[in-house]
Amino acid sequence: MQAAQTTIDPAEVAKFEAMAAEWWDPNGKFKPLHMLNPCRLDYITSQIAAEFDRDLNAGAPFSGLRILDIGCGGGLLSEPMARLGATVVGADAAKRNIPVAQVHAEQSGLTIDYRNTTAEAIAAAGEQFDIVLNMEVVEHVADPLAYLTACQTLLKPSGLHICSTINRNAKSFAMAIVGAEYVMRWLPKGTHEWNKFITPDELFDLLEKAGLSPVDRKGFVFNPVSWQWSLSPKDLSVNYVTASVKPK
Repeated sequence: MQAAQTTIDPAEVAKFEAMAAEWWDPNGKFKPLHMLNPCRLDYITSQIAAEFDRDLNAGAPFSGLRILDIGCGGGLLSEPMARLGATVVGADAAKRNIPVAQVHAEQSGLTIDYRNTTAEAIAAAGEQFDIVLNMEVVEHVADPLAYLTACQTLLKPSGLHICSTINRNAKSFAMAIVGAEYVMRWLPKGTHEWNKFITPDELFDLLEKAGLSPVDRKGFVFNPVSWQWSLSPKDLSVNYVTASVKPK
C-alpha cells in the first residue's frame, strides 16, 4: 500500500510542538486563540446548525454528526463540539499536542478521539466525516491545494468544510505579525510567515479547485477598545473564515 502523501511543513510543526503545554492557559502563548474562540464557535455552530437543520437550543444538537478537527492543538474547538453531542476526531501533526488534549478532555469528562496524524493519512485510510474544521491551519502547510483536496476527500457528500486563515496585505502584516508577535508578544516571533497568508479570493479559488463549493465567508474583527472579537460580513482584511460544501 502506497504511503499517504503529506503537506506537513516540519518547521511549522516544530513551532507548535514548543508551545504545546500552554494550550489551556488563557494568558499564555495561545491567548489570541482563547480570545477569538467564542467568535469562532459562534460561526461554526451557526453554520453547522443551518447546514444540518439542527436546533442549537436542543440538548446535544450535534448528536449523530461526525466531526474532524484538523490541527486540533489542545482541543479548544474539539471539546465544545463534543459537548454539543458530536462524535469528534481531533488530529494534529504536532505530537506533543495530543497528550495535552487527551488529559484535558479526560479531566473534562469528554470522549474525544485524538490522533497524532495528518489529514492526508486519515483520507488515505478512507475515513469520512460530516464536518471538517480546518481553522488557522492552511497558512502553515507546504501545499495548500493538496491539503484542501485531502480535506475534501475527508467529507461525505453534502459535508461541510469550515476554514479560517489570515488575509495577505499590509494591514495583516501590521496586526498579525508586528502587533501579535512583536508588540503584544501574544505569539512567539516567527509563528506566522506573511508570504504564506492567503487572500479570500485565493482561498475561494483553492476551495473550488479542491472540489468544494464555497457558500459563505466572513471576517473576524478585533476591537482594541473592548478587546473583543466579532463577526463581520464585510471586513475580511485580517482574520476571516469560510464555509464550503462538498457536492452530492
